[in-house]
Amino acid sequence: MRIALREAQKGLGRCSPNPAVGAVIVKSGRLLSKGYHRKAGRPHAEIEALRGVADPAETRGATLFVTLEPCSTFGRTPPCTEAIIRTGIRHVVIGTIDRNPNHTGRGVEQLRAAGISVQTGILETQCRLLNVGFDRWISAQRPWVIVKIAQSIDGRITRPPGEPTWITGVTAHRRVHQLRATVDAILVGAETLRRDNPKLTVRGIRAARQPWRVVVTRKGNLPSDAILFTDQFRERTLIYRDRTWKDILADLGQRGVTRLLVEGGGEVLGELLDSDLIDEVWSFFAPCLIGGDKPSFGGRGVSENAAAKSLHYNRFERFGDDLLVRGLVHEALEVPTSGLRAPG
Repeated sequence: MRIALREAQKGLGRCSPNPAVGAVIVKSGRLLSKGYHRKAGRPHAEIEALRGVADPAETRGATLFVTLEPCSTFGRTPPCTEAIIRTGIRHVVIGTIDRNPNHTGRGVEQLRAAGISVQTGILETQCRLLNVGFDRWISAQRPWVIVKIAQSIDGRITRPPGEPTWITGVTAHRRVHQLRATVDAILVGAETLRRDNPKLTVRGIRAARQPWRVVVTRKGNLPSDAILFTDQFRERTLIYRDRTWKDILADLGQRGVTRLLVEGGGEVLGELLDSDLIDEVWSFFAPCLIGGDKPSFGGRGVSENAAAKSLHYNRFERFGDDLLVRGLVHEALEVPTSGLRAPG
């Protein structure tokens, strides 16, 4: 299942609005094949793995590991359950159940009805965390909101005028591009656009899909010569003028955005925090002191310590002297597994 998870990770940001899924086929302790869902409309992970088996006869009696419950309905592609049943696979091991109400539990039922042994809940937390964006999109029709901050130790996000805009180093910056490659849209406020003139593209990641670039503004006073409006990806730029966050997130959800990355500035992050709309935080710290009046988060803030947001599933990464702290503000959405866990 860990191999299947690594495969699934390759699809994040490329197969939206579908979930990222990985699959592995094993027989007699031998790994026969592996695959992942590469793009919406293309074969699902299970089919990719099945097609990778050199001799189709070898799938008879084999075990399929898959990070998400196989689909059981016709969409852009036929049901994966039917293909699995036809191959003679004897066991299916599933990481987590599909949250889509059209699929939840149905794939397991169809496989068991065909005489296939099914086990669920293997590395369930890791498999569930992989697709928090899909789960949020399915349940609330809006994206999972990830905030990325690069800040000094004293929580400041801007350099003095005329200085380079980067606070953290090159290695940390590469990690940001890896994160960008997993999202469907990147959002900044008008002040960040005017001050930094960012590209908001994915660079240095092979075959990455370029996300939507989103600008939020109250007055619409934006520089017409900004990179977002003049480069080769200008058709991928969206502007929301004087819109509520509820409207913005709903519209992005309609566009199939399941994972939204917000990169500033401080006023935007403060508004999202005050509105309890931040789901995940990636905070890069550089070992320096800047001071001044540009904190990473503006807004009203909390009235007491008890109201502060605590992060869950925390991770820590180091890039030279820089440090990344990341975690979830909101717990990952629960997936119904009652009655599905036991092998059958």
